[in-house]
Amino acid sequence: MPRIQKRDDGRPWYADGLRFACQGCGRCCGGGPGYVWVEKDEAVRIAEHLGMAYKAFRQTYVRRAWRGLTLKEKRNYDCVMLDGGGRCMIYPVRPLQCRIWPFWSTNLASPKAWAAAAKRCLGIGQGPLYAFEQIEALRLEMER
Repeated sequence: MPRIQKRDDGRPWYADGLRFACQGCGRCCGGGPGYVWVEKDEAVRIAEHLGMAYKAFRQTYVRRAWRGLTLKEKRNYDCVMLDGGGRCMIYPVRPLQCRIWPFWSTNLASPKAWAAAAKRCLGIGQGPLYAFEQIEALRLEMER
């Protein structure tokens, strides 16, 4: 887990909150190898959302990796759940990892890390202000 940069008062650099509103662009969902971890209950919800039996969904879209189940990737490393227009086909039932984006510890490590994430994500800096407490709750939920 990355160390979070602190301000002079000892609080995390984002103590005043951060703005974010998903723009639905799908840019956070691909572009490099990685894992989209999915718990069984999430996979069941996704299968239902897609109108598939769980077993068929798992055989088609899920693989086992070192830590558990993960969604497969396309050849270009985009998430298999992105449609041809780069939109998430499972947005209402997306896995926890996706719901918590961009409030991952790696993105929150420093203003520089947040700015780097913003180069990929059109929603960073947009929309409502997330209070420090909301950000921390999301970040810590992802680390469980």
